[in-house]
Amino acid sequence: MIKEVVVLQKWSWAFTFTFTFSSDKMLQGRFRLRILSAALLSLLVIVGWSSAPVAESALGVNWGTVSFHKLKPSTVVDLLQDNKISKVKLFDADPDSLQALMGSGIQVMIGVPNEVLAALSSSTAASDLWVRQNVSRYMRKNGVDIRYIAVGNEPFLSSYSGQFQSYVMPALLNLQQSLAKVNLASYVKLVVPCNADAYESSLPSQGAFRPELTQIMTQLVSFLNSNGSPFVVNIYPFLSLYGSSDFPQDYAFFEGTSHPVTDGSNVYYNAFDGNFDTLVAALSKLGYGQMPIAIGEIGWPTDGAISGNLTAARVFNQGLINHVLSNKGTPLRPGVPPVDVYLFSLLDEGAKSTLPGNFERHWGIFSFDGQAKYPLNLGLGGRGLKNARKVEYLPSRWCVANPSRDLSDVANHMKLACGVADCTTLTYGGSCNGIGAKGNISYAFNSYYQLQMQNERSCDFDGLGMVTFLDPSIGDCRFLVGVTDTRSRSSSTSQVYRRWVIVWMLIAWRVWFFVM
Repeated sequence: MIKEVVVLQKWSWAFTFTFTFSSDKMLQGRFRLRILSAALLSLLVIVGWSSAPVAESALGVNWGTVSFHKLKPSTVVDLLQDNKISKVKLFDADPDSLQALMGSGIQVMIGVPNEVLAALSSSTAASDLWVRQNVSRYMRKNGVDIRYIAVGNEPFLSSYSGQFQSYVMPALLNLQQSLAKVNLASYVKLVVPCNADAYESSLPSQGAFRPELTQIMTQLVSFLNSNGSPFVVNIYPFLSLYGSSDFPQDYAFFEGTSHPVTDGSNVYYNAFDGNFDTLVAALSKLGYGQMPIAIGEIGWPTDGAISGNLTAARVFNQGLINHVLSNKGTPLRPGVPPVDVYLFSLLDEGAKSTLPGNFERHWGIFSFDGQAKYPLNLGLGGRGLKNARKVEYLPSRWCVANPSRDLSDVANHMKLACGVADCTTLTYGGSCNGIGAKGNISYAFNSYYQLQMQNERSCDFDGLGMVTFLDPSIGDCRFLVGVTDTRSRSSSTSQVYRRWVIVWMLIAWRVWFFVM
């Protein structure tokens, strides 16, 4: 799938030739032939070692870690390798994840959180520190193959009202200088993942960036072009369908539609192609119509909404994979698929905010414990998904509503349980929405119980709960059992602590820079 020339170090070669030519013309010719052969061989070696990475279109995944029940990072890396997934995108530079990726050969995109952009934009001292801590320390023999740094995550999102906009270009320029100082600027590429709301149009060919973004987008694409980086965009046909009752459902998928979009001589049969070409048109208006495009996030949730279910997720993701790997391209870029496509997401993240919708915790092609949710052929040499190995679960026991107790006063206990644990599958459109009132209570109790690592007291609920050894799962409604990785919550806490330590260190650099 991927043909790469990996260059971790560049070698400079110096050759000095001293010749004493014989009067014998034949001998002189032989010397010349040997000299020419040696020079050509040397040139090939130099070119081979100094070439930039050469890549074909490839499939990767997003690895998010906002979860109550985290698998060990080493288990996740094994899961990636078992499924022949060679590219992974992180949303930060979590040391535990990067440590697990060392020596794996997996190509990695790490992320700069939006809240760090201001500090990184302040000075190269701040960006030097960030690069040392999160990039160069891992880039060594048998280390981490970091290929991209995502500078911010959808920083131009309209709902941010320009909050991060002014920091993006200064942060990019500082990070580029910092990478150059450690001789990684030509290997590690800087990108800025953008939401599809950065551009707009009623037809793909009329695509243009939002007026307030024209200036900064011109600067951004010029920077990307100068440094050989792709434009990274996140495309979500599901959100278009979820957000509008007028959006044709079949247009969101790749199976054909009774509502195609006609744009001059081009006809669009799916939302992905239409969205992609809207970006192509927007880039063309800035003079960069041939800029490579990578899809940073795309996927379909399996729960938490009427249109978010196992069947729809399987049909969408399989259709997407087949479409991209066919190299068919789009009407404005025939035969030219995205350079990379990162599925969102590898695993469910049960601790994510539900502000966008209850589906936000259910994007994984695998459940939180690394078990495949549905059949999916990634086109990477395997026929289907392989489950995570060596997952260590808590004992097979669940907390349910006590059938012998009056449950009329359970409301406050339900509120407590669902205020802490994940109960999104119980909501309208969720996989557990139809299990009845007593089932809802049991699900909420169990979610809280597992989150508390099956602490006996966490199933009390003033005597309304009881522990059972019989799996209460019903149909597609799965009552989970937690994993035994007790480092999960402590690791999550330390991760947040580390992130804010870095933020405050960078802020300190910024203050020092302006004071001095």
